[in-house]
Amino acid sequence: MNKQERDILNALFLEPYSNQRTLSELCGHSLGVVNRSIKNLIAEGYLDNQIRLTESAKQEFDEKAPKNAIILAAGFGMRMVPINMESPKALVEVNGEPLIERIIRQLHEVEVTKIYVVVGFMKERFEYLIDEFGVELIINEEYASKNNLHSMALALDYISNSYIVPCDIWCNRNPFHKQELYSWYMVSDLVEDESSTRVNRKMELVSVQEHVGGNAMVGISYLVEEQAAVVKKRIKEFDADNRYNNAFWEEALYERDKMIVYAKVVHAADVVEINTYEQLRELDEESNHLKSDAIDIISQVFGVAASKITDIEILKKGMTNRSFLFNCKGKRYIMRIPGEGTERLIDREEEAEVYRAIDGEKVCDDIVYINPKNGYKITEYLETARVCNPTDLKDVRACMRTLRRFHEKKLKVKHEFDVFGQIEFYEQLWNGTSSIYKDYVETKENVFLLKSYIDKHVEERVLTHIDAVPDNFLFVKAADGSEVVRLIDWEYAGMQDPHVDIAMFCIYSFYDKQEVDQLISIYFEDKCPDEIRVKIYCYIAACGLLWSNWCEYKRNCGIEFGEYSLRQYRYAKEYFRIVEKELKGEV
Repeated sequence: MNKQERDILNALFLEPYSNQRTLSELCGHSLGVVNRSIKNLIAEGYLDNQIRLTESAKQEFDEKAPKNAIILAAGFGMRMVPINMESPKALVEVNGEPLIERIIRQLHEVEVTKIYVVVGFMKERFEYLIDEFGVELIINEEYASKNNLHSMALALDYISNSYIVPCDIWCNRNPFHKQELYSWYMVSDLVEDESSTRVNRKMELVSVQEHVGGNAMVGISYLVEEQAAVVKKRIKEFDADNRYNNAFWEEALYERDKMIVYAKVVHAADVVEINTYEQLRELDEESNHLKSDAIDIISQVFGVAASKITDIEILKKGMTNRSFLFNCKGKRYIMRIPGEGTERLIDREEEAEVYRAIDGEKVCDDIVYINPKNGYKITEYLETARVCNPTDLKDVRACMRTLRRFHEKKLKVKHEFDVFGQIEFYEQLWNGTSSIYKDYVETKENVFLLKSYIDKHVEERVLTHIDAVPDNFLFVKAADGSEVVRLIDWEYAGMQDPHVDIAMFCIYSFYDKQEVDQLISIYFEDKCPDEIRVKIYCYIAACGLLWSNWCEYKRNCGIEFGEYSLRQYRYAKEYFRIVEKELKGEV
C-alpha cells in the first residue's frame, strides 16, 4: 500500500463509505486518486466490493495501532525566559491547563495510556503525573549537556508503534488517533525561513537550504515498527558519538536529505509550539505563567504595563547567569537573571558596592537597575558591541590598555576576593563528594605551595575585576566611528592583586605558554620583572584550580561546561610544573 491508499483506509475506519466525493473530502485526496486507490485496495484484498474493510485491513490496523507515547520534557526551554526560571516549559499553563496535561488527556482520549515522560530540568515537578495520570518517568541526568536525541536514547526500549511528542506543543484539535497505518512526522502548513525541511509533492519531507523557507516543524511523530527499528539503531549510534551531543532526535529520521517517514501536514492554527514568553502571551494573555518577577521589575522600573515589554529574546547562556533581551519605550535592554546555584557563589550586596565604586569611571556598561538582594540587573543593550577576539593582537592590546588604566585608578571596596579561600569554598559546596579528578588532592597540595611566593610578591591590592576574560571586554562604536572598550560583568570583583586579571584572561583564552608570555609583555609594555612574571604563572595555576572547582560545583547543579572545565584543571597542574621549573624546585 502507498500513503494515499493508507489514508483512504484510515478514513473508512472512521466513517463507513457513502460515496467517493465524501471519501475524498475525508482523506484529503482528489477524486481521481480515490477512485484509483479503491480499485487497488479491492485487488489487494483490503476492501470488499461494497468498499468495506476486510479482515486483512483490520489485521493491518491491529499490527500498526499505537501502543504507547513518549513525551520529551527534559530540557531547560532556554527561549522561555523568564518563565523557565520558575517552571519547566511542559508545565506552562494555557487556559488554566498545563501543556503536558493536555497532551496526556488527548492521548487518553484515543486509549493510549502507556505514556513515558523523559524529564531532567526540575524533574521533581513532574512527580505528581505518576499518581494522577499513571505515567512512567524516565530521568535524563545529562539534560544540561545533551539535546533531546539523548532523551530518546533513554527511551529506546519503548519505541515501536509510538507517538513521540515534544512537551511544548498546544493542540487545538486532538492530533492522535486510535488507529495509524504508517509512520509520519507532523509539520505545519505555515512556511518559515528558519525551517530546513519542506513537504514535496509526494508528501515526503526533504531538506532545504537555510533561509529558503520550509514547513514549520511541529515535532509530533508516529513510528511504526519498521521505521522505529531504523530510528532506534541510529539513535543508539549517534548517542555514543559526542558530535551529536547537541543534536535533535530528528537527525535519526533523515536518509540522504529526506526523512524515512511521510509528512503529516496540519493547519498552523490547530497546533502551536510555545517557545517564548510572547508566544504564550499571544495564545493566552491570562496565563498564570506570564506573571514573573523579572517582568514585574521591568514594568516597575520603566513604569509600563507588561504588554509594553516586547521582543523578548534569550541571549547566549552565560556560565553564571541567564539573560534576555527586551524592548521597552523604543530601546533595547538586557535583563540578567542569576543562574542555578548562584546565590551560594555571589554576594549581591558586594556586587552592588562594586558598581557604586566604578560609577562615573566610564569603564563598564550602563546600569539601569540592580537589585542587591536577588541579583536581578537591567543594562542598556549596546547594539554595535562585539567581544574581544583573544587571537587578534590589536584587540588584546586594546583590552590590556583598558585593564591597566583601570588598575591604575586604585579603586577600593570593603571586600576581598581571596583566590585560595575561594578554592576551599567551592570545594565545600560539593557537599562531601570527591573530585572527579583522580589526582585532585595532590594537585591542590601543589597549588597551595605557590601561595607563599604569591604573597611575597604582591605589591598592592586594588579593586580587581577577577573575571576579566575576553567575552567580558566589549568593543563599542563611538559617534566618530572609533571603538571604545567596556568591561562588563563585575559580580566576582573585589580587592585583590590586579595581576590576577592577567591570569584570568589567559586561562579563559586557552593560551599556551608562548601566548601567556606575549600577553604579560603587552600588559607591562615589555617591562615585566621576572618575579612578577613567575607570580602570574602561579596565579594561572591557582585560578585554573579555582574555576575547575567552580565547574565541579556547577556540574552538581546540572550544568556541564565540557572542555572549559578540563582545561582549567590542566592549567592548575601544568603551571605548577612551570613555576617549579622556573624556581628550580624551590616551592
